[in-house]
Amino acid sequence: MKPESVADKPVTENHLEEALELLKGFLQPWHTAVEAPAETQRKVLSGLLEGYAQTDYGRAHGAAHVKNIDDYRRAFPVVTYEDYKPLIQRVMAGETGLLLSEEPIGWAITRGTTGDESKFIPMTPTDLQMRISAGRAMLNYVVSAKCPEVLEGANLNLNFPSVIGKVQVGEKELEYGYSSGIYLKHVSAYTPIRSVPTQEEIDALGGSKSIRAWEARFELAYQKCKDENVTMVGGVSPTAILFGSYLRRAHGVYPKNLWKVRVMTLGSVPGINTRQEPALHALYGPAAIREIYGATEGMFGQQRDNRRAWVPNYDQFFFEVQTRRGIKLLHEMKPYELGSLIVSTPVLARYKIGDMILAVRPPYFRCIGRDRWWTPLDYAWGEFMTLNLGRL
Repeated sequence: MKPESVADKPVTENHLEEALELLKGFLQPWHTAVEAPAETQRKVLSGLLEGYAQTDYGRAHGAAHVKNIDDYRRAFPVVTYEDYKPLIQRVMAGETGLLLSEEPIGWAITRGTTGDESKFIPMTPTDLQMRISAGRAMLNYVVSAKCPEVLEGANLNLNFPSVIGKVQVGEKELEYGYSSGIYLKHVSAYTPIRSVPTQEEIDALGGSKSIRAWEARFELAYQKCKDENVTMVGGVSPTAILFGSYLRRAHGVYPKNLWKVRVMTLGSVPGINTRQEPALHALYGPAAIREIYGATEGMFGQQRDNRRAWVPNYDQFFFEVQTRRGIKLLHEMKPYELGSLIVSTPVLARYKIGDMILAVRPPYFRCIGRDRWWTPLDYAWGEFMTLNLGRL
């Protein structure tokens, strides 16, 4: 039976105000955590350690004996995907208890944008429930702008396929797909957001990343949505721009000619609110843009207001940052301090994800790119060219 969710209440004219109240309850853990990050992070770490203590990896590092953050740092090393890769391969071979406190029910795969080889990340029931937070940015906009009528419209779904194949895990075959599609599927199941096309319709077209495959997905989106009241757009920001260009080339229209989009929740690249904003508004009109910050490993934060930076999901993950002055907690960063993000998820302990984070004005952060020496220079140049100059 499906757990109770905000999607269980129909979004009709008679229930819009009730839906707003339900959404406030859905969002409250996030807002509460942002107001008290230190206390929340201690509680999150305690919960994660209970899970780690049930795995071989966690037992090997004494998870059951960790009492505080300092203990955690002494017991568990900071690791990268390359460090985890042999363990993940053993999980795929059937040793699920090596890293997981629950049986895996699926796998997320990267699009290969951060290296030559895609990463496979196992997903557990707990992990999948956490991916619903991908809907927080859009739902928070609806609540803060007091515009429940937005939910009467459709969300234009431009996400990657959530299922592109199957992987053998011991004696079981489990599906794997791209995280953006997986996020969308679960957001649609547990929130009032109605996405068109459905993720299942996108998955049916296959997992190819070729130009022809993307044109097939774009044509599907156009045919399914051309007569819809599209009020929301969600997905990968460069894909949204490509879709707008496709509509102009294939059908002689822009998205803004077809729909009155109110809000766009987009992720995947830095500079969505600065570098990409002019193109997005030219194609879709003056919609509110809300950035989401997620990866194959989890949904880590999202924009909560007009300030052009995201706010962490302190209530779900444990966040550290490798800075020039050593490792500190994310919420301890000073304004305009840079660092390399280290996340602890239900599956991965002290995982250095490879992203460089800028503390604009905590709790507002930006991912400015991959953790490379030239990333701050590229970010500074982009700020100068857009005349943003660090402004929120």
